[in-house]
Amino acid sequence: MAKKLFKNYTFTFDKNEKKIITNFCTKAISQMQSDEKFARDVRAFESIIEKLNEGTEEVKFTKDEKIRLVHQLKENTKFIKQKMDKSFILIRWLYKTMYNQYNNLLTKHFSD
Repeated sequence: MAKKLFKNYTFTFDKNEKKIITNFCTKAISQMQSDEKFARDVRAFESIIEKLNEGTEEVKFTKDEKIRLVHQLKENTKFIKQKMDKSFILIRWLYKTMYNQYNNLLTKHFSD
C-alpha cells in the first residue's frame, strides 16, 4: 500500500464544532500562556481560533496546528474519562457531555 506524501489539513466544521474547538483552544491558551515552554502551543491555538473566526466554511490548518490540537484533545479526553470513572453520578453526568463532544470531534474529523 502506497503511503500518502501529502495530507489534507482542510476541515469542514459545523457551527457547534467551531464553538467547541474555539472554547477548547481559549481554555488551553489561558492555562498555558504563563509558561514560556508552551509558547508554540499558544501560538498554534491562537492561530486556530483566528481561522475558525474567519467565517469560511472550510478551515485549513497547518500540520503543526492539527497535531497540537489533536494531541490536546486526546489528552483531555483521557483525563475526562479518568475523572468520570472515579466520580459520582452527578459529576459523571457533567463530564459526559464534554467527553462526548471531544470524542465525536476526534472520531469524525481527526481519526486517521
